[in-house]
Order: sequence, then C-alpha cells, then structure tokens
Amino acid sequence: MSIRKFKLLNICIVIVVLCVFIYALFYTNVHSYINYTSEEVPSILKPFEEHNVWLIFTKVDRKSPLRTKFRKLIINMLNVSSVPLKFNIITDLSSKEIAEQEISDIILNTNKLLPYSIYDFDLCAIKIKNIVDVMTPHFSSRPGSYYSSALFYLSLGLHRIAPENQEKAIMLDCDLYFKDDVALLFKEFYHFKPTALFGLAPELTTVYLHILQSFRKSNKNSTFGNYYHENDISGNSVHPKGFQGYNSGVLLLNLKKIRNSKEYNEILSKQSVDGMAEKYKFRGHLGDQDFFTLMGYEHPDLIQTIHCGFNRQLCTFWRDHGYQKVFKDYARCNHSTVVLHGNCNTKIPTN
Repeated sequence: MSIRKFKLLNICIVIVVLCVFIYALFYTNVHSYINYTSEEVPSILKPFEEHNVWLIFTKVDRKSPLRTKFRKLIINMLNVSSVPLKFNIITDLSSKEIAEQEISDIILNTNKLLPYSIYDFDLCAIKIKNIVDVMTPHFSSRPGSYYSSALFYLSLGLHRIAPENQEKAIMLDCDLYFKDDVALLFKEFYHFKPTALFGLAPELTTVYLHILQSFRKSNKNSTFGNYYHENDISGNSVHPKGFQGYNSGVLLLNLKKIRNSKEYNEILSKQSVDGMAEKYKFRGHLGDQDFFTLMGYEHPDLIQTIHCGFNRQLCTFWRDHGYQKVFKDYARCNHSTVVLHGNCNTKIPTN
C-alpha cells in the first residue's frame, strides 16, 4: 500500500471515530434534557417526536397584559413539560420585537432550551382570508369588533400556515396555567377516534344556552345548549344527553388529517356555514369556538371531546348575568385539572 493511500485510510478512520463520538455525545445530552422516564412521560409518546405549540402574540405594546401572560405561560410550560417543546408564534410587525425580547429573557433566566419560529400575522391572514370572510358574518358581534379580526379564525386554517412536516400541534390562548405535564395534552392525540381532526374541551359556561334561545324556543326537544353529565360524552350525532358547546382556548389539531380532509374543506364553505347558522338561528360573537360548537353538533365525528380538566375555565360572567341558578351545572368538572384557563380576565390561582 502506498504511503498516500495509508494516510488517506487513517484520515477516514479518524473521521468515523469522531462521528461516532459526536453522535454518542448528542444522544446522551438529548436524553438528559428530555429526562425520559416511564413515571414522568406517557410511554406512548416517541422520544424524538416534535411537540409543536402555537401561540398568538399580536397588538402588544410594552405595557400590555398579554406580554406578561405570554412570558408566564412559556415559563410555566417549560417548567412542567417532560417533553421538548417547539414554540410557533404568530405575531405582527409591531409586536415581533417584544416577543423576541421576552424569549431571550426567558432563555437567559431559565437556562432552558426554547426552540421557536416566528410567523408574520399579515401573511397568515392572507392564507385564511376566504375562511375569515365566511365566518365573520356569523361569529363576530359586529364588523370591526374584537372578534371580527382574522386573529380569531387562525385555528381554522392553521393547516395552511404550519409547515407541511408538522403533523400535529396544540394551539393555546395565553391566559392559561399548566398544573400538570404538557405531555398529557399531547398524549390525547393517541385517544382520538379515527375520524377526529380536532380535540376540544367543553365550554363551561351558559353562553351557548344564551345564544341558542331563539332556536330552542322552536325546537323544544333539542339538547343543543343543555349541560352534559361527565360520563355522557359520546360521538352520537344527536347528543341525547346535552351539548353545551366547546371552548377553543386549548385546541388540539391533527394537521395531517385536516389537510387531507375533503369533508372539512366542504364544511368551511360559505354554503355550509350559512346553512348551519340559519338552521340553528345562530348569531355568535366568539370567533372560532362558535364554529367548532356548530361543527360539533352537526359533525361530531370530526371532533374529539377531551375532558374538562384540560381546559378548566374560571370565567363566571354568565353566572352573574342571568344564569345563576343553572351555572354550577355547566361549570362542574369532576376531572383532575391539567390546565387552568383564566378567561374573562379571571385571576388564575397558581398555588
């Protein structure tokens, strides 16, 4: 063997040894970071599966309450998650700098990994414009109101916004507090019925009992708007024991199945949405969750009802506005709490 070939062989051997060493080091570090034990992480989750979390951070200034909620939620999730999280943040130009500053501060102060991607709100809004045009006449109180923005329909078209290689994701409001492992929420995907595209917990107020007053007067046998019992959740299309609607503050999305669902795309059409709104004499004001509630009644096979402990709402607005006698039946939740939801600007007890 020539000296040149001998040197080349030695170099190749060195490269192979270095590659093995780097891989071993990386593998050890990753597993150290994940802290992957059968006690802490649902065994059904894959060690290197990407756990995508979507947050919306728009119309934020230096003193905005959303800034504080955003920071607290991310820190909270990092502290209780036994799986690595990837944050996907939809923000506008004026809020982007604040979001990135908050993320930098979190990384500096917690010394935790915080991978994230930023998505421009205006570009996202363009991708779902036809969905917004269909939804706003029925699910916002008036043109130009809080819930008339594309902001409140992003979830319905997230499959157009998210990268193609994202197959599953959770989308969260910022007014949440995780009392238990975030991995428990991702584990719910593996309990989805075969037809389910989305996962949502029940709305725990009487808002849909209120909205559906006109429909219920002429459809006295309907259970739409009635409260449900904890063990009555089912996929039955007629919801025989009550259906109080959904809350979209915690939303699970099987993005791969949504992209491939011809049925869902047909339901998003103007003809379909207009038809559902007319059938139920429905005039909502809560954006995407109004649509999910209607879809849950008409097409229950497309939604997996996750239990109320995954979105334990604290709002009592409707209790104090005409529904005190029945409110407790709607707000009841007998499941252990994983996520507290401080909707209606309700203070969240974190101890």
